[in-house]
Amino acid sequence: MTNHQLLIIGQGDIGLPVTNMLAQDDLSVTGLARSERSQYDLDDKAKFMQADALKLSAEQLQDFTRIAIIVTPDEYSTSGYNDSYLSICQHLATLANKLTNLERVIFISSTGIYGQDNGEWIDTDTASVTPERDASKVILQAEQALQKGFGDKAIIIRPSGIYGRERLMRLRKAKESHKDPIAAEEWTNRIMDTDLVTIITKVLTIDTPKLIYIATDYLPVTSLELTTWLSKQVEEELPEVDSEKNSVTGKRLHSNIPLAWLKFPDWKAGYHDILQHQDS
Repeated sequence: MTNHQLLIIGQGDIGLPVTNMLAQDDLSVTGLARSERSQYDLDDKAKFMQADALKLSAEQLQDFTRIAIIVTPDEYSTSGYNDSYLSICQHLATLANKLTNLERVIFISSTGIYGQDNGEWIDTDTASVTPERDASKVILQAEQALQKGFGDKAIIIRPSGIYGRERLMRLRKAKESHKDPIAAEEWTNRIMDTDLVTIITKVLTIDTPKLIYIATDYLPVTSLELTTWLSKQVEEELPEVDSEKNSVTGKRLHSNIPLAWLKFPDWKAGYHDILQHQDS
């Protein structure tokens, strides 16, 4: 990783720690966001570019060799996804021929693009990528725009459900005294937020990345098993099985992330960490 110039578009909950991790590794990295630098807790060694990604010029991007797009929509609607994910990828793709130094552009997508919902196993060889949700269809279009513009320079990372010490939806549900019944076989998948940060930095810096990564841990789990386990840990009432929901739903994702990249290779390891860091 000598002489590489890295650009991280988006300085949110994932983009900012990616920028900081790269800076702390003494790499030349610039974080890009629309607000002023003072709004972001950036490492002193990181550079900063205040700009709208939709208005970036080839001249502004010319020196960068590797770019990561880690954005979230201003609003979680189809139009919000169009105005962020898709529009940014389409805009960068129009500049592809002019970015002569660019070796790699990484897009943080979503496993929501896999519309399967009958408990199927999914991996990077799964031929059928047919999103059900409109937002997921837009994210897939964003992937395709980058791939069309940049070819094999485009690397796609598809995270599953992101959780962490401050992403506690499942734990909050486990702490509820009166829980709604849960279907017996509703499959879910997750990745610890700190592991996702590591994955992105690795894909930015290794010599020969894969074209697609399914960024998830190594152990899919049903909502029932997860909620039951968490409820026991916090000594709350266990969930009941919803006898009216007998079908298998969700999907099981097969990770192609090197195990050595993951500090939390399964959900139990992740939630043990989260529980240890909860205020008593």
